[in-house]
Amino acid sequence: MIVYAHQSPGSFNAAVRDVAMQELEAQGYKVLVSDLHAMNFRANATQDDIIESRAFQYGDETMHAWMEGRLSDDIMAEQHKVEEAELVIFQFPLYWFSVPAIMKGWIDRVLTQGFAFSLQKMYNNGIFKDKKAMLSFTTGAIQTMFRPDGINGDINITLWPLQNGTLHFCGFQVLAPQIFWSPAHCPAAVRTALLDGWRARLKGLLTEKPLNFAPCELFDLSFQGGFMMWPKVREERESQPYGLTTGHHLGKPLPPDNQITAQPANESSAKPACKK
Repeated sequence: MIVYAHQSPGSFNAAVRDVAMQELEAQGYKVLVSDLHAMNFRANATQDDIIESRAFQYGDETMHAWMEGRLSDDIMAEQHKVEEAELVIFQFPLYWFSVPAIMKGWIDRVLTQGFAFSLQKMYNNGIFKDKKAMLSFTTGAIQTMFRPDGINGDINITLWPLQNGTLHFCGFQVLAPQIFWSPAHCPAAVRTALLDGWRARLKGLLTEKPLNFAPCELFDLSFQGGFMMWPKVREERESQPYGLTTGHHLGKPLPPDNQITAQPANESSAKPACKK
């Protein structure tokens, strides 16, 4: 499944989408595309998302509406696509260090509680743990602007809310992002090379190792324990030069390129935590 957000059919994002469709179909995959602008997909989450709304509290009521088949037709159609998908690619231009509003609306409305997550089923124990997902996007900025010493700051920090807080939270195995740095400022030959590189990656995309995140087993998953990391795990990390992930830095330097490169799991981060 490709969730696509760009207004122009002649955009570089459209070319990237088309390459993905062509290559994956050539491998024998069925590719479903949700062209959000062409669909006029509604971005704002409202009471209209629920048929026969009763006591409107969006999060809880959409969960019950999903269970009872009372979500609006556009949401249900997208949820069926996600259910079918082995891989979900989000294709978009980076807007304000995030996804465009129409794609954020897709996330808000389609990934409802119950369907995509619950307090019991999240992160590596999440509902979509057998599915893969990834971000594929263009930037206006050149690559050096998103380095730790670049003016925009570390791209790994920019990607953490989307990759951990959305995709990994729903259980997806998150593949490394495909980043097209500033194609608008590249000559045609470079843009062609970027598309060729994407095509080459797609040939082995489904076999790639996903990014590393902190597993739930490292945390006390109770309200009494505050969903905090077990003290023993923190003790084990004291001797490590880097934090566990971009978000779980533990006051240490961030692990290099934690959100853009799949790396071998650190042995101490892969172990289940000790019991109380």
